[in-house]
Amino acid sequence: MHPTLPQVDKSTVVLAIETSCDETAAALVMGGHDVLSSVVSTQIDLHAQYGGVVPEIASRAHLEHINPVIARAIVEAGIDESRIDVVAATVGPGLIGALLVGVSAAKSLALTWKRPFVGVNHMEAHLYAAFLEDPTLEFPLVVLLVSGGHTMLVEMQDHGRYRLLGQTIDDAAGEAFDKVARFLGLGYPGGPAIDSLAVHGNPEAIAFPRAMLHEGFEFSFSGLKTSVMNHVRKHPEAETVDVAASFQAAVVDVLVTKARRAARAVGARSLALGGGVAANTLLRTEFMAACAADGVRGFLPSRAMCTDNAAMIASVAWHRLRSDGPTSLEIGADPGLRLSFVQ
Repeated sequence: MHPTLPQVDKSTVVLAIETSCDETAAALVMGGHDVLSSVVSTQIDLHAQYGGVVPEIASRAHLEHINPVIARAIVEAGIDESRIDVVAATVGPGLIGALLVGVSAAKSLALTWKRPFVGVNHMEAHLYAAFLEDPTLEFPLVVLLVSGGHTMLVEMQDHGRYRLLGQTIDDAAGEAFDKVARFLGLGYPGGPAIDSLAVHGNPEAIAFPRAMLHEGFEFSFSGLKTSVMNHVRKHPEAETVDVAASFQAAVVDVLVTKARRAARAVGARSLALGGGVAANTLLRTEFMAACAADGVRGFLPSRAMCTDNAAMIASVAWHRLRSDGPTSLEIGADPGLRLSFVQ
């Protein structure tokens, strides 16, 4: 343990900052899971007209909002700055310009307040969304992590000890949602648009393919996306609500089937969702139904914890500080940062 590090316990308060993509977020969390405040300033409206996140616009928006968001998080937590024990920030993966805003702000505060700094992997934080809201979850735990940039099955063997079971070999599920939504003219972000529209469609109207459904733990959504486009071009009379519902059903079918397979393979005591796509209504329903059928404890993070937020960053920081000590202030932002796995 670092010699100058204060004892890390249930009273340790972490101020965390998250700016990896298009959400400017700050949160204060005590003891690894007691959320004192969580503030998120979204940039969806700024990027919607472009059909996706524009890195330069995202960076400028982070610069504009970072200080007010941090100040609001501290005020909402109802504590004095002197009560903050640790400052943390996402160091990667993400957009380099966006990451630098949060990392620079966190380092500045750590230096000013003479507090330890902890750099956090954004993907590890999504794994901890479950523990943030239910610290009683037991290991081994399988997390289905589904976002715009990643789709993977991870076995959490213990805190800080993870094994990659499988991941997408092409498009992430969230990426497929965005691309299909854009093709159908539903706007950005695509996930919520398809989710709300699919409720009115027939999920069995079109038999879209379920790639690699019966094979291992790897995912592939590129072919499904292409199949949707080809079907609409060949059948322009197809109802958009049915296309959306059938596409969503195909994605969810693959995700849930492979998550169940992974849980059985490792003898998981719990199965959890994480990432932005975890907010999808059908996925949440089918996921919990599968857990109930298999006798596995299922966990759904609240929708606020599915999307990027700083509370999950603070949770990881608390655990990392306890096990590894503070991060050197010499660390930089790493847009391609990978999660470390055991073999």
